Amino acid sequence: MAKRITKTSGRNTSERIAFGYVRVSTEGQATDGVSLDAQRTAITAYCQMNGLRLVAIEADEGISGSKTSNRPGLRKAVDAACEAGAVLIAYSLSRIARNTIETLELAERLEDAGADLASLSERIDTSGACGRMVFRMLAVLAEFERDQIAERTRMGLAEKRRRGEKTGGQVPFGFRAEDQGGTLMLVEDASEQATLAEARRLHAAGLSLRAIGAELDAKGMAPKAGGKWHAKTLRDAMERPTG
Repeated sequence: MAKRITKTSGRNTSERIAFGYVRVSTEGQATDGVSLDAQRTAITAYCQMNGLRLVAIEADEGISGSKTSNRPGLRKAVDAACEAGAVLIAYSLSRIARNTIETLELAERLEDAGADLASLSERIDTSGACGRMVFRMLAVLAEFERDQIAERTRMGLAEKRRRGEKTGGQVPFGFRAEDQGGTLMLVEDASEQATLAEARRLHAAGLSLRAIGAELDAKGMAPKAGGKWHAKTLRDAMERPTG
């Protein structure tokens, strides 16, 4: 790795310094099993092999990587690297950010400050043109893969709903969750379906949501959680007949 004149304690030095960043979350530990200690060890070894002086390793423990803004450890590491024109080292790109825009914004901020980014898993070092090119390509591919996973998840949930399976969250009004062979299925609740039918009849007759709610309350046709009907609760119940 090429060395760069950096700012340290107010005087120039030819020794390049580095700051590490490590993160784990419930999701991260489940998918790759790379602990904070393992990440620290890898970063320390990388610095020793490349003649870098490791100043500090900042950490965010048990924090999601969905946004860089909610991670104080990452902010501290980036600020320090930018201030010193140092190398910010992480075990992988996924430890830093989870979308292309945030990842590239971080890399550009480091570049503008005369700092660099090194990702050990992907073997990326942005101190060179080749490393910068590979970094941008991998960031795009990583987001593409996540988008595919999200799309498959949405399709799977839609298919479950089509089959009448419960997909999480609250059971919609008009139904109850019933265990059928180990699978929770949404089954129509006769009493609540009657309430929905009455609500739709009143709506067809021209009554407002507020008036419909008052009519249902007067007839003892309560919401699933009890109490009185509110306009939003009633609208949601009438517009979402399935789970």
